[in-house]
Amino acid sequence: MTKSVNRRRFLKGSALAATATAGTLAAPAIANAQTTVLKMQAAWGGGIFLENAKSYVDRVHAMAGDSLKIDLLPVNAVVKTSQMQDAVHRGVLDAAHYVPAYWYSKSKAASLFGTGPCFGWSSQEVLGWVYYGGGQELFDELMGSLGLNVVSFFNSPMPAQPLGWFNEQITDAAQMNGLKYRTVGLAADVLLEMGMSVVQLPGGEIQPAMKSGLIDAAEFNNPTSDRDFGMQDVSKHYHLASFHQSQEFFEVTFNKRKFDALPAEHQAILRHASEAENSNFYWHNTKRYAEDLNKLQNEQGVNVYRTPDSVMAAQLNAWDIVVERIAAEDEFFAKVVESQKAYAKEVMNYLNLNQPDYKLAYNHYFG
Repeated sequence: MTKSVNRRRFLKGSALAATATAGTLAAPAIANAQTTVLKMQAAWGGGIFLENAKSYVDRVHAMAGDSLKIDLLPVNAVVKTSQMQDAVHRGVLDAAHYVPAYWYSKSKAASLFGTGPCFGWSSQEVLGWVYYGGGQELFDELMGSLGLNVVSFFNSPMPAQPLGWFNEQITDAAQMNGLKYRTVGLAADVLLEMGMSVVQLPGGEIQPAMKSGLIDAAEFNNPTSDRDFGMQDVSKHYHLASFHQSQEFFEVTFNKRKFDALPAEHQAILRHASEAENSNFYWHNTKRYAEDLNKLQNEQGVNVYRTPDSVMAAQLNAWDIVVERIAAEDEFFAKVVESQKAYAKEVMNYLNLNQPDYKLAYNHYFG
């Protein structure tokens, strides 16, 4: 009996000691647990692109729990859009959500990552080149050559951008000669080659500029954003399809020292959340664009046209001239173009042979 009682007392005491020890060990871990917060500014003040930036942030939060948070700030919250990359480089911002066309003045090769020439591919295939064709490595090489303390990921394959809004229907490339037109990135060089006078403006200034007559025509990106800007109030002639920016996507960039100091699991979350956002963006935005195009046509009296093939052929000819000129002056630019062409030639050969004519099926059912 004595041995049994002593054994029970021993086991009870051991259990209490173990509980106390576990509590002692756990307490410092709880007390020391801290949330890493990254300050990210977006290039968007509202609208669907700010929704997209938030969707990326939400994915990071869902995977990281309370250990990693991104404080998403709207456009101009800390610096102007044109200063965002420098702010991330200096550590004024930890991160940014924008497009390479917004900083391509540092290097025309930047526009090849999302707003470059169309080698018969869409933004889906350009992202394939980024992930599996050496594009990411070339981008990292560019960052190194520019001495920029940033690391970037790309996501969200955008449908081809419309040619945009005009004061009349465009049926021939000659009509575009001399028009004051808003675009950004390398597309500005292409449209200048076509005889247009190009003005580079941020999205929020496009509609007022067209309303005041500062510009004659403009593009931004998609029917939803264009409708939000009120472009239907300054023009009733909207042209879809164009090669000026036919394969754009977002860049999510981080201060490299800050990123490298994060635990490996946090780095992986930031990277893979970017990849995951690819599909969500395409599904979500394509539906919204289609809905808003219908509203522009059926509720707001906008005439919607498909840009004539003759105009798009003229764009391709202008691209040839621009690419050849810049490649002759910039060895790295030429290197990226060569890599892109090799990827596009192989991948699009398969896709062009394999893809059925979806328009044929669409007309079969819907006329």
